[in-house]
Amino acid sequence: QVQLVESGGGLVQPGGSLRLSCAASGFTVSTYAMSWYRQAPGKEREFAATISSADGFTKYADSVKGRFTISRDNAKNTVYLQMSSLKVEDTAVYYCVRNRGNYWGQGTQVTVSS
Repeated sequence: QVQLVESGGGLVQPGGSLRLSCAASGFTVSTYAMSWYRQAPGKEREFAATISSADGFTKYADSVKGRFTISRDNAKNTVYLQMSSLKVEDTAVYYCVRNRGNYWGQGTQVTVSS
């Protein structure tokens, strides 16, 4: 069955960096579009980044563009979200999503605070 397991979250100071990982099983990440979403306390879930299956085309929310990078390692069947220049407003639970079928991981907490 399809499983998505996120890791890499934690507490980081403003301006710092984190790399989130999403280990997939039950399918091959290179054949599906994959995304990262996030949900801040008291807010709706929002799109952060996506990577297409065919050519690896990437797209980002305006709020993270230039600071976040989505990528995948086909050999490890893992999708990543490299986050840099983190801001307090990036604090959220981050979710890995397989677009087709709307499969979601359990989420990983990212807290940006001094």
